[in-house]
Amino acid sequence: MSKKVYIFLADGFEDIEGLTVVDLMRRAGITITTVSIKNTKQITTSHGITMLTDTTFHETDFSDADMLVLPGGQPGTTHLGAFEPLTGLVKNFYNNGGKIAAICAAPTVFAEIGLLHGKKATAYPACMEGLGDAVKSEENVVIDGNITTSRGLGTAVDFALSLIAQLLGQEKADQIAESVVYK
Repeated sequence: MSKKVYIFLADGFEDIEGLTVVDLMRRAGITITTVSIKNTKQITTSHGITMLTDTTFHETDFSDADMLVLPGGQPGTTHLGAFEPLTGLVKNFYNNGGKIAAICAAPTVFAEIGLLHGKKATAYPACMEGLGDAVKSEENVVIDGNITTSRGLGTAVDFALSLIAQLLGQEKADQIAESVVYK
């Protein structure tokens, strides 16, 4: 049975952080759905690329999710954190044992909704203070229970491969890394 992942996109998300996760997960056979938090599927990335998501938040039932992912970038992260239907979903999903992941500035959203208290986490260097009372780390990818965080664009491949390993095993993540000539 295929794993199901939702990645939430807002205007101003960091292109590489969002699309690297989508690309590598699809190569691994994971069903990943891009979700606009707007009322339209049209999103503009932080670098001005206009794209269409697979669906919008309000059109989607997330009950089949195995993981929820937030990419960073600004003002994308600010938009994600301000969208209460998403923050409510993430909090409820996590509190019911679901896996959540965020990269760059987006781990601050987890802190803002109270999910990083005493958890080991990382974020973009300028956003580390936004992790609140998390146990801050400078590792590329940090996994603490069902929460995965990562530092930024330069760690996007490591982040995506970690998520693949968590869902399908390290062997599959290694196969994907080899297939894209990573390391």
